[in-house]
Amino acid sequence: MTSPRQEGYRTPTIEDYEEHEKRRNQLEDHLSQSHLQMPGGVLSLFSETRSHLSLTKSLEKLLWKERLRHFTWTFFTMTMATGGIANVIHAVPFRFPGIDTIGTIFFLFNLLLFFINVVLISFRFHVFPETFGASLSHPTESLFVPAAVVSFGTVLINISQYGLNNVGPWLNTAVLVLFWIDVALAIIASTGIYLVIWSTQTFTIHQMTPIWIFPAYPLLIIGPYAAILSATLDQPRALDIIIGGFTLQGVGFLVSLTIYAAFIYRLMTQKLPKESTRPGMFVSVGPSAFTAGALINLAINTEKALPADFMGNGPLASMIVRVVASWAALWLWGLAIWFFIVSVGAHWTCVRDGDLNFAMTWYSFIFPNTALVTATFAVGTAFRSNTIQIVGCVMACVLIAAWFFVFGMMIRAIIHKQILWPQKGEDKDEGGFRAADLKGNKVRSYSEGFIPAPITSPV
Repeated sequence: MTSPRQEGYRTPTIEDYEEHEKRRNQLEDHLSQSHLQMPGGVLSLFSETRSHLSLTKSLEKLLWKERLRHFTWTFFTMTMATGGIANVIHAVPFRFPGIDTIGTIFFLFNLLLFFINVVLISFRFHVFPETFGASLSHPTESLFVPAAVVSFGTVLINISQYGLNNVGPWLNTAVLVLFWIDVALAIIASTGIYLVIWSTQTFTIHQMTPIWIFPAYPLLIIGPYAAILSATLDQPRALDIIIGGFTLQGVGFLVSLTIYAAFIYRLMTQKLPKESTRPGMFVSVGPSAFTAGALINLAINTEKALPADFMGNGPLASMIVRVVASWAALWLWGLAIWFFIVSVGAHWTCVRDGDLNFAMTWYSFIFPNTALVTATFAVGTAFRSNTIQIVGCVMACVLIAAWFFVFGMMIRAIIHKQILWPQKGEDKDEGGFRAADLKGNKVRSYSEGFIPAPITSPV
């Protein structure tokens, strides 16, 4: 069997693993019903299969230390979504007493969740050091490494929203420095993960999902962050922030746009993704939604950020930028709505047939759609449409309710061992990727929190 970095290696998918399990179960059923003399090789295979299944069924509980081996990068999607809700609440145009308090609660709760995530994933890599390298080369988990950077950026956005008016002026300087640090991290995470993927894995078009866009997400929140920050800074620094934010937002969107094309081609030739991976379709909403909101808000801030002699006439240049950005944002906002409708429609059969089991990718229901809501508010503000803003408020209420539902389902999944469990998370064995190979093909014991990889049938 070929491995990553070898010629001819094809990145395995979850379908490979499930098909292997199906064939193994069929083999066991066939052999258990047969009274014929079994050849030695088949008998050995049958005995190993029975032993593996027996051990799997007897595994009823693990210590928390062992369960935390499976604390993957995808848990940062939880903090992305929670911070996104705080961002939505801050953007609501119709304010009422207590709304800032609600937003602050979500912000502080997200800070706590982010701290817990950092501690637990650091614990995983410290106690099980081999899992760090594996997380960067795993065909699924590696795509979520940038979630940590996006979560960090979301925290910084919330600090700029809820902290600048309640803390001393020193915070203005601090968030400015942190902005450029976030820019550096976004570039490193985005380019780094794509380079690792392109160097170690080979994908086919039928495996494509919008999760491929995810490594570009750190770039996609730079624009919204720059829009919030530039509104509070003085003229020279605000202009630098606007230029940096506009540039990186464009890079992130254009990278995502190229992957959009592959996703549409995949849908045209291979139909919808498998039910278990369909929540990731909502990731396609984010790029155009984040960019639409960022364009409008950055353009609004140019009024005070541009010097009076900018391009000959600062006020006129600002007006032109606002007009162009507002109308361009309409296209992007419409594209986000289109992908949202397609993603919702794709889940109809999953809901109808009950084929949607919880995974941390359920937070894709939340975070990309927070961008759609804030973009809706921005479009309503740009075109002075109360109707659009009211629609945005309704969407915000639904989204907050969805966050409570997904968070509750996550707690339930932890209790029922649907996540933080061997072979149940994004670090599961997939085709040619086996956790057992991390230590020289030596299979770790069950007491160490690892279920051996499925054996390969010679049949």
